[in-house]
Amino acid sequence: MAQKPSIPKGTRDFLPLEMGRRNYIFNTIKKIFQLYGYLPIETPAMENLSTLTGKYGEEGDRLLFKILNSGDYLKKTNDFDFKEGNSNKLTSLISEKGLRYDLTVPFARFVVQHRNDIVFPFKRYQIQPVWRADKPQKGRYREFFQCDVDAIGTTSLLNELELIQIMDDVFDTLKINVEIKINNRKILSGIAEIIGFPDKIIDITIAIDKLDKIGLENVNAELLSKGISEKAIEQLQPVLNLSGTNSDKILKLKKMFSDFNSETGLKGVNEIETIFEYLENIKIKSDVTLDLTLARGLDYYTGAIFEVKAKDAKIGSICGGGRYDNLTGIFGLKDVSGVGISFGADRIYDVLEQLNAFPDYAVSSTKIMFVNFGDKEEKYCIPLLAKIRKAGINAEIYPEQAKMKKQMNYANKKNVPYVVLVGENEMKQNILSVKNMDNGEQKSISVEELIDMVK
Repeated sequence: MAQKPSIPKGTRDFLPLEMGRRNYIFNTIKKIFQLYGYLPIETPAMENLSTLTGKYGEEGDRLLFKILNSGDYLKKTNDFDFKEGNSNKLTSLISEKGLRYDLTVPFARFVVQHRNDIVFPFKRYQIQPVWRADKPQKGRYREFFQCDVDAIGTTSLLNELELIQIMDDVFDTLKINVEIKINNRKILSGIAEIIGFPDKIIDITIAIDKLDKIGLENVNAELLSKGISEKAIEQLQPVLNLSGTNSDKILKLKKMFSDFNSETGLKGVNEIETIFEYLENIKIKSDVTLDLTLARGLDYYTGAIFEVKAKDAKIGSICGGGRYDNLTGIFGLKDVSGVGISFGADRIYDVLEQLNAFPDYAVSSTKIMFVNFGDKEEKYCIPLLAKIRKAGINAEIYPEQAKMKKQMNYANKKNVPYVVLVGENEMKQNILSVKNMDNGEQKSISVEELIDMVK
C-alpha cells in the first residue's frame, strides 16, 4: 500500500504562485535594506545548543528544535539516565545541536567569530528560515522566514531612527497601513524598581508582553503567580493604562521617574524622547506610538524595542525588534551594542493576501509561448526564443507536438499573455502570428516588434 504523502505540522509547501508572491516580499525588503547601506550574510540552519540555550528565556528554550547526535546517539547514556526522568540532562547527552530559533543570536555569534573580518559599526541584513516548536495556528508556523536588519558596534540612537524609516519604507512600498509601536526596556526596568520588584523584571516583561493576547486580568494573574504582590500589581495598572499623545506620556513618565529617583527609568525616557525628536525632522507615513505595554518577551533586549501591527488585518505583529547591549558578551566580546528588527515574511504574506494587495507583476511567469507545430517549426523557433530571452522576456516553447487545444489550454492555465504561432507561411514571410490571450486579437509582426510590444 502506497504511503500517503504528508509534511510536518506547522510547515508548508509553496506553489509557483505563492513563491512568486513571497519573492516579491523578499525582494522589496532586500532592496530597502540595501538602500540604507546594509550588507548580506548567512549563517547555518543549525547551531550548537550551547549557542542557542539560555538566550531566549525559559519559554524560548522549550521551543528549540533539538537535533539528535549522528551515529549512536545513545552511547553516552545509561539506564539510570532514563529512569531518572531528567529530560534536560538526557537531552544534553543525546543532542549537541539545534535548529536556529531566530537570526539575532546566531548573528551575535557570527560577529564575535568574525570580528577581525568585518568593519564596525557593522550593518547586516539576513533573510533565512528559522524554526520554533510552537503550537501551529493561524499566522504562527514552526518553520518560517525572518528578514533581519541589524547595526552593531554603536550605541547611536540614529540607528533606531533608521530602523523606523526602514519599517516605514517597507510597509509603504507593500501598501500595508501599519502602526509602529515603540517602548524602552529601561522604562520597564524603572517601573519594576518603582513597584519594588527590580529582580522580577523578566517575569514582568514576559507577562506584559502577553497583554494583547490574554487581556489585563490574565496578565495580572500571571504576575501574581510569579510572586509579585497585589500592591505592586495595583501600582502597575496606571502605567499600563497610560494614555494621551506621545509627548503627554513622556512628560508623565519623566515626572514619575523623577519623583521616585529612578535613573534607569529616566534614561529610557530620554532615549525615547530623542528618537521622537529625530522623527520631527523627517516624513514618516506610519503612525509611531509610545506603547508602555510593549515588552518584547526575549531576555536580551536592553533599550528601545519595536513592534509593528497591520491596521487593516487581523493578525499578530508583523515586525519587531530592539536594542541589545550584552548579546556578544555572552560569546566573549563585551561592550558591543547592537540594535535590529525582524520582518515576519510569512505574516506579511498573510496580510497581503487578506487585503488582496499583491500586485499582478508579483509573479514573474512566462510572457510569450511558442506553439509547437513540428520538427521544422521547432528548429525555426529556437533561435527566436533565444533572442527574446536575451531581451529579458520570459519565453518558452511547448515541449511536444501536441494538439492545438492542449497547447492553448496550457497557455491559459499559466496565464501566458501572448502565444506565438509559426507555421509554413510565417517562416516563408519571416513573421510571427501573435495572439493576445486577454482579448483574442491576433496580428502578424516581426520578432523585434514583439519584443518592443511586450517590454
